[in-house]
Amino acid sequence: MSSAALKKIHIARRDMGLDDDVYRSILARVAGVRSSKELTPHQIGRVLAEFERLGWVAKPAAKRATKRTGRVAPNPSDERQALVGKIEAQLAEAGRPWEYVDSMARRMYKVERVEWCDPTQLRGVVAALTKDAKRKVRAE
Repeated sequence: MSSAALKKIHIARRDMGLDDDVYRSILARVAGVRSSKELTPHQIGRVLAEFERLGWVAKPAAKRATKRTGRVAPNPSDERQALVGKIEAQLAEAGRPWEYVDSMARRMYKVERVEWCDPTQLRGVVAALTKDAKRKVRAE
């Protein structure tokens, strides 16, 4: 039996605000057991389907921080996706962390973090990173 699937059952229970008696009655009705430890993989699927039928919606997993920077990359809107992708590629190529562009945003626009920049400001950051890359090539 999958511990991840069991965790999902307990997350659904918490999200739905089910007390212990109601939760155990659902387990008994759907799978014929009184504890989630007794569930087979097939029964776990049936219990999750029942929770969804009752209105539970699984939330997508949260984004995790990257190992290299320890920080989650910004979650841009659709119109800013290309610019942030370009910045991310430039950072990776230069071997620089996200904090580097945060400091650029502070110096250039008095904005604390780059993910708070508007598209015009992001274009300026891209241009500055491009100039930085050209300087780095010339210095080598």
